[in-house]
Amino acid sequence: MRTLALLRAYRRFFVVAWHFLPLLVAYARDRRRWLLFGRPRRVGPTTQRRRAEVLLESLLTLGPTFIKLGQLLSTRPDILPPAYIEVLSALQDEVPPADWEDARVVIEEDIGPVETVFDEFDTDSISGASLGQVYVASVDGEAVAVKIRRPDIEALVESDLRVIRWSLPILMRFVGESRSFSLENLADEFAKTIREEMDYSREAAMLKEIKSNFADDDRFVIPTVFDEYSSKRVLTMEYVGGTKINRVDELDERGIDRGQVAENLQRSYLQMIIDDGVFHADPHPGNLAVTDAGQIIFYDFGMSGRVDSFVQGKIVEFYIAVANQDTDAILDTLIEIGTLSPETDRAVMADAVELAIADARGEDIEDYRVQQIIGQIEDSIYEFPFRLPKNLALVLRVATVVEGVCVTLDQDFDFIETATEYLTEQGYREESIQRVIEESAGQFRDAGRSMVRVPPKLERTLDRLERDDQFVRIGVEDSDRVFAKLAKRLIYGMLLTMSTFATGVLYALNAPEASIIAAVGSAFLLFLLFRSFRGPRAIRAKPQFTRQNLRERQEE
Repeated sequence: MRTLALLRAYRRFFVVAWHFLPLLVAYARDRRRWLLFGRPRRVGPTTQRRRAEVLLESLLTLGPTFIKLGQLLSTRPDILPPAYIEVLSALQDEVPPADWEDARVVIEEDIGPVETVFDEFDTDSISGASLGQVYVASVDGEAVAVKIRRPDIEALVESDLRVIRWSLPILMRFVGESRSFSLENLADEFAKTIREEMDYSREAAMLKEIKSNFADDDRFVIPTVFDEYSSKRVLTMEYVGGTKINRVDELDERGIDRGQVAENLQRSYLQMIIDDGVFHADPHPGNLAVTDAGQIIFYDFGMSGRVDSFVQGKIVEFYIAVANQDTDAILDTLIEIGTLSPETDRAVMADAVELAIADARGEDIEDYRVQQIIGQIEDSIYEFPFRLPKNLALVLRVATVVEGVCVTLDQDFDFIETATEYLTEQGYREESIQRVIEESAGQFRDAGRSMVRVPPKLERTLDRLERDDQFVRIGVEDSDRVFAKLAKRLIYGMLLTMSTFATGVLYALNAPEASIIAAVGSAFLLFLLFRSFRGPRAIRAKPQFTRQNLRERQEE
């Protein structure tokens, strides 16, 4: 059995390699134009988008596991450039359903004979996803939705996960050191995520937990799970019909207040992420509907996430800092949460954040769109780059998708106003103000102590200076090896000068063979010196995140 699984994995490895080989060669040529040598190539947004579309087609062709991988990659701007994120964000988890007879085998092995267990069962699925498919049935006169895992999907997923692990060392050679960490973590995260999503008992548990958190709120409808008709491969839940949330014309015909629906949707996710710590992580329009009474229905809890209390607190601090236009507080929050490295140039990042906020903001602070802010910060995430913890990546994706749905419902919807009102109602802003007051008081106390301690230390330092007994030790950080490059160029220049002088002397002494050898050596040294200035390791000023290139990127 193990041998058969390995053979299947080897076969898949060659299939996957065949699909991705053209892209890998293109990426290799970006680093060195002629693979083994040459200058790097500059790749513009148009080329990136074309490559992203090729990647999308390859993921769709390779099947369920790689469709899921593409969806996960679309949440990771620390790994892929914005053009790839935009293209992969449109990746739909929809594939043709498996044959009913194969699905029947799964349900009868786990639950029992279909004709005996269910009163009625429609064998035409209402939706087909990469890992499962959904059918409508009835139990004791009540309509239910039955989600069945695809037959034999476990073997395919395990083979593909092996292929991804084998491919990782190869992929590492085509990405920079700054992204290898994120890529390696992504592989571990993906394996965990897809195994969790195949376990419908976990999905049932998440669904029930989220349902209990909204038990007293009649603005939302979350299906009830039928435990006696569910297993790890089958999930039976209440069937709730409604109008798809992005069908605005139908909502208008039913007299539903779309602005109120948008506000309710945003508040539900603020509650899930900030207060409850467990959230529905796939809020695209296919998983959201509206009843005739204006209630929001949530479907498909296979992709759900958890946020620990520390991250919840930092998300609150981030929202408050954005509302207050406090750039330093935004950067401090990103550093504390582990998203931004403490060694990052704060001045550059402050410019990035300020420009992103200023560009997205209207006449009033409440007018800008979080999707614009996040989208522009995602650019800096890839270029600087950031590191995104798993659930923070999901939260980032949820924020952008939900805001997009809300704007579809109501073009004048203001995310920041809603978020600010929610934080105020829950008392978070008052807590933040109180914490600032306490911190300020502590800083004043520390400043008072320092005023007492500094004069004696200053006097001792002046005494040592007067006795010529004061030494200053300076350490120079040279992570880019600037001094080494300068020393190399100096040596190349000196050797070139000596070699050129030797060529002239030998030629004057009528030693043509020796002078030719010396001339060849001079030419080689000249090439090395030229390459040290023009090669990929040359000393260059790093591009800064400026308003001009921000505008250029938006226009592209």
